[in-house]
Amino acid sequence: MRGLLISAPSSGTGKTTVMLGLLRALAEDGLAVQPFKSGPDYIDPAFHRAASGRASYNIDTWAMDDGLLSAISAKAADADICIAEGSMGLYDGVATRGQSGFGTSAETAKRMSWPVVLVLDVGGQAQSAAATALGFRNYMPDLPFAGVILNRVASPRHERLTRLGMERAGLPVLGVLPRRGDLTLPERHLGLIQAVEHPDLEAAIAGYAQFLRDHVDLEAIKAAASGKPIVSGGPLPTPPAQRIALAQDAAFSFTYPHLLEGWRAAGAEILPFSPLADQAPDASADLVWLPGGYPELHAGKLAAAESFRKGLRSHAETRPVHGECGGYMALGETLIDKAGTPHRMAGLLGLVTSYEKRKFHLGYRRAVLKSPLPGHAEGAALRGHEFHYSTILEQPDAPLADVFDADGNPVPETGSWRGTVSGTFFHLITGEGA
Repeated sequence: MRGLLISAPSSGTGKTTVMLGLLRALAEDGLAVQPFKSGPDYIDPAFHRAASGRASYNIDTWAMDDGLLSAISAKAADADICIAEGSMGLYDGVATRGQSGFGTSAETAKRMSWPVVLVLDVGGQAQSAAATALGFRNYMPDLPFAGVILNRVASPRHERLTRLGMERAGLPVLGVLPRRGDLTLPERHLGLIQAVEHPDLEAAIAGYAQFLRDHVDLEAIKAAASGKPIVSGGPLPTPPAQRIALAQDAAFSFTYPHLLEGWRAAGAEILPFSPLADQAPDASADLVWLPGGYPELHAGKLAAAESFRKGLRSHAETRPVHGECGGYMALGETLIDKAGTPHRMAGLLGLVTSYEKRKFHLGYRRAVLKSPLPGHAEGAALRGHEFHYSTILEQPDAPLADVFDADGNPVPETGSWRGTVSGTFFHLITGEGA
């Protein structure tokens, strides 16, 4: 399972540009490239898939146990090389150990024996960048380390001085990327825009690939890849029902690939539908699942989607409906948008949320269910992640779970349930022991 992990000292250093360009360049060279994302993220893996032609899977040492991590890494069995993208800085994680670790990119690299390629923004410095890189190299001495890619280099003189520092530190320079302002991907409040929304994604990725070909030693990158044999793991998560109507469009798109893969592998049938297109869920479904996404950007259209709402209500009369984050908001009574305009939602729960009153909610979640959730019994412990800006104004229904952050502190976003309908603000990654 030869591979590399692309990381950086912090967010915003250009590692996503490097990741996408590298995926496409290696694929163009005829390699089967398996992408991964370290940590909980929905948006980056969709870009990875567009660049490589293969589904990208999350590897999360806080939420996942050894069996699930092995099952997910086995997705690389038929690949020539793995390229993983880190989250935040290389060593950034949580303070309290989870199922396998603290959720850092360094843990992912060490577990998989993938050498780290450190992307450094060297703007405003030269030889001093080597001290940063050397600190990252030596902070965990047994971490495999391939070298550095220097980003946002201003001139040939800047490159010479920065290279000099790296040579003194004994750190290989795998590439030097000149400063270019046109390489940034469009962003919004949860990070990058979704891949499906990019106005010209294919041209952008092709441009990144050519940029890397021009400025990175691809042969040295390939030679630096390393790893360990693939170990068979436990099963992927089992499906919560046999026939699952899954909302999929620009408002509801945040689903973890390993969950869908596990559902399909166990024989479940996934029936996609689009609330934005005013489609009702399949009437034969056993379960309706509304994933997270951006309902706050489409609240008016969702409020006018009568066929969707009618089909949802009809289903909920006899069968379960579950929503995560944005899906939870859509199941509520009202969603107030950025301008302060209230929009009627499905009304299956009493939840009222506001994007006008913005507050950042971010972090791992451990939930102990107070009521059954599709696929999980009362008392089951679940691992997930919460990431949104919406504020709860009203939540009159019964709490679904006792929910805690990564350090075990209770959080007020408990989710809620009413009859056959449930919702959470955290996105499910896996159940403990699942």
